[in-house]
Amino acid sequence: MAPYDTVDARQTRPPSSSAPSASATSSNRWWVWLIAAAVLVGGIWLYRSHAAAAGSATSGAGAAVPGGVGMPGSLTIPVVVATATKGDLPVFYNGLGTVNAFNTVTVRSRIDGQLISVAFKEGQLVKEGDVLAEIDPRPYQVQLEQAQGQLARDVAQQQDAMVNLERYKLLYKEGVIPKQQLDTQQASVGQFDGAIQTDKATIDNAKLNIVYCRITAPISGRVGLRLVDAGNMVHATDTNGLLVITQLQPIAVLFSLPQDQLPVVYKKLRAGQQLTVEAFDRDNSSKITSGKLLTIDNQIDPTTGTYKLKAVFSNEDNALFPNQFVNVHLLVNTLKDVILVPTTAILRGSQGIYVFSVSDGTVKIRPVTLADTNGNMTGISAGLNNGEVVVTDGQDKLQDGSKVDPRQAPASTHAPKASSLNNSMNSPFAAPSGGGPAR
Repeated sequence: MAPYDTVDARQTRPPSSSAPSASATSSNRWWVWLIAAAVLVGGIWLYRSHAAAAGSATSGAGAAVPGGVGMPGSLTIPVVVATATKGDLPVFYNGLGTVNAFNTVTVRSRIDGQLISVAFKEGQLVKEGDVLAEIDPRPYQVQLEQAQGQLARDVAQQQDAMVNLERYKLLYKEGVIPKQQLDTQQASVGQFDGAIQTDKATIDNAKLNIVYCRITAPISGRVGLRLVDAGNMVHATDTNGLLVITQLQPIAVLFSLPQDQLPVVYKKLRAGQQLTVEAFDRDNSSKITSGKLLTIDNQIDPTTGTYKLKAVFSNEDNALFPNQFVNVHLLVNTLKDVILVPTTAILRGSQGIYVFSVSDGTVKIRPVTLADTNGNMTGISAGLNNGEVVVTDGQDKLQDGSKVDPRQAPASTHAPKASSLNNSMNSPFAAPSGGGPAR
């Protein structure tokens, strides 16, 4: 009975209420995983936020170090500087010009004949009256002799007619001949007078043709290439001629300027002022020679809005050549006692025209007023004093209050540089459009 009782007791024991069921265990695990995932996501987000903030701070610090923009004065920046001086600034009007010979002559034969000699060399400088070529004069010498013979015959016939006229006068007084015969004889004498004058003109024409056989230079200048060789027949109607002479001393330059500059030039020209004109080479870097403004044209070209001017140069060294292209600088004014700085020091930005001045190793923005610009130098009428130091290169790294290491530029390097132009355009104070050195 005992074993039976034991078995019955095990089967009839009620289940304990404290033992967890399978569904309850699964529900508890789901919440645990959800909380763990939330903690993980939050941690990742917090880590990335801190990393981005640290990277931004590092980037800002890195940008401030090389340029000194983020922390003014935290780094000494090397720059090129120049000292402002006080002096006179010439004001030029610049234009494009072409050299023209003051006179150009195509030498032609004035008679027909065979060219027997050429007395010039190509490219030779000749003076007025020099013999250039010679045409065979013998046909015209024969014509001269014929005219002289005709004159002698007409003179003899005239003398005979005059003797007969005197006889007719005596016979008419005696009533031997009628008045009509006397008048006819007198008319014959007049005809011979006309014939003699014609003969003399023919003689003069023959002598002139002989003179024309020697072709001389009508002006002083430079001989061009020979257009005909000795031995050829030349004619007065030939279109090409024998040679071309161009007058090089003096020589002229024709150039154009905008019509807006006409009133200033015209006023000075009417007042009798002699305006200096300088001719530069094609690159506008080397001065060739100087001259004077001669005159201006009487009208403006409506298609280009420009007017033409003519300048004259002595050209004693033959530096200018016909049809040569030159850059022309017309001196119209000279500004007295202005502050002069290199043009590369001038910057343009939102606050207007300014320069960076250097004092005690620190730069300061100085707004200035421009008087005018002449190539590599610019005149300042206000905003800067004589002797102050200004930055001419390296402005892109500067702002107001930056510490700098100033270095003087070599005396020969005053020309604007492309790097300076780029620096001024990259300056934090440059205007978004068109920033850079004033031109």
